[in-house]
Amino acid sequence: MKRIGLGVGALVVAAVAAFLMIAPGYVERDMNPVTMPAEGWPVGPRAQALHDRLVIGDWHSDALLWDRDLLRRVDRGHADVPRLLEGNMALQVFTTVTKSPRGQNYDQNSTAAGDNITPLFIGQLRPVRAWGSLRERALVQAEALQRAADRAPDRLMIIRSRGDLQDLLARRAAGEQVLGALLGSEGGHPLEGDPANLDVLYDAGFRLMGLTHFFDNELGGSLHGEGGSGDGLSKFGREVVQAMVARGMIIDVTHAAPQMVEDVLALPGTRPVLSHTGIASHCPSPRNLPDELVARIAGAGGIIGIGFWSDVVCGTTPADVARAIVAAIEVAGEDHVSLGSDWDGSVDVPFDAAHLPALTQALLDQGLDEAQIAKVMGGNMMRYLAEMLPDA
Repeated sequence: MKRIGLGVGALVVAAVAAFLMIAPGYVERDMNPVTMPAEGWPVGPRAQALHDRLVIGDWHSDALLWDRDLLRRVDRGHADVPRLLEGNMALQVFTTVTKSPRGQNYDQNSTAAGDNITPLFIGQLRPVRAWGSLRERALVQAEALQRAADRAPDRLMIIRSRGDLQDLLARRAAGEQVLGALLGSEGGHPLEGDPANLDVLYDAGFRLMGLTHFFDNELGGSLHGEGGSGDGLSKFGREVVQAMVARGMIIDVTHAAPQMVEDVLALPGTRPVLSHTGIASHCPSPRNLPDELVARIAGAGGIIGIGFWSDVVCGTTPADVARAIVAAIEVAGEDHVSLGSDWDGSVDVPFDAAHLPALTQALLDQGLDEAQIAKVMGGNMMRYLAEMLPDA
C-alpha cells in the first residue's frame, strides 16, 4: 500500500508539473493571436529592399512576461530574438508587466481588483520572491533579459546609454545581426511607493518607465482608473518624474489620464513618449488619447509609437496599421511618429516580428516616401534616444 501511495503521489506531482509547464504556453497562444493569413501578406521587391536598408526600432514588447527563452524561436506569441532579427529589428524596448487588474478593460478598473499577473508568475514557477512583490517581479524579468544577453552577446545587447546605442548602430552598420534591447517598466507601481526604488530599477538597467498601467497607482491617475481624466500626478509622481529627468530616464505617458499627461508636460525637462497607442480621430477608442494632447506631446519633443492591434487602429491588417501611422503624421508630424507594436501584450496583431516587411509594403501603398518611412520605422526613435539617454 505504501508503494501504491508513493506511486500515486509521484503521478500527481508529475501531472501538476506537466500542467505548470504546458498551461502558460496555451494561455500565451490564446492571449497573443496573429491574424496573418497562412500564406502571409504580400511584400514586393521594392518594399523588401527598402526594409532591408532601414534601421528599425519599436517602443513596446511584453515578451518578458511569458518566461520563455528569448533566444529561441517559438511558434506562439509575436516576438523573440530570432524573429526580431529576421524582421530586421535593430532595437526593441522590452517592458516588464507586473500587475494587471482582474476584469481589465479600457473604461474603469479598481486598484483593489484581483491581479492577473500573480497566478501567471506562480503558474510559470518564477522565483518565489516575485510572487508577492511588484518590485521583485520587475527585477526577475530584468534578470531574464540580462541572462539572455550574457549567453548570446553576438545577438543581443542591452542598451543603457548613448554610447551603447552608438555601439549598437556601428555593429549593425558593419553587418552584425545583433538586436539592441532597452528595458522598460509598464507602469510605476514596481516602485511600491518608495522613491529609493527608482535607483534600484535604474541600476538593474531600466531606462524607460511608464507612470501608470490599467489602474491608478501611487504616481497618479490612469486613463482606465477609477478617478477618470481628472486625476493627475500625485506629489510622489512629481518627485519620480523629476528624478527620472535627472537620470536621463524616458518618461512614458501611455495609459496615463489626460490630466496626468498635462502635469508631466508642465514639469521642466520632460519630453515624454507615448509608446504604444492609436490616434483618436482615426480610431475613436477609449484607449486613445485626444488628438490635441498627442500633438502637445509631439510639440514638447516627444515621440508617438503607433500600436499594431485592432483596438487602437480599428483593423486587423498591415494597411490598417499604416493608415494609423499616416493619421499620426497628420496630428504629430513626421518627425515624431514611430512604432509601438505592443507585441506579446495580450493583443492581436496582423503579423509577428519576422513578418515586419509587410508594414513597409503597407506604408509604401499608403503613399509615404522612403524618407518618411525611414523616420517612422526607426529614424525618429534613434534620434530621440541619442538625445535622451544618459551619457554612460
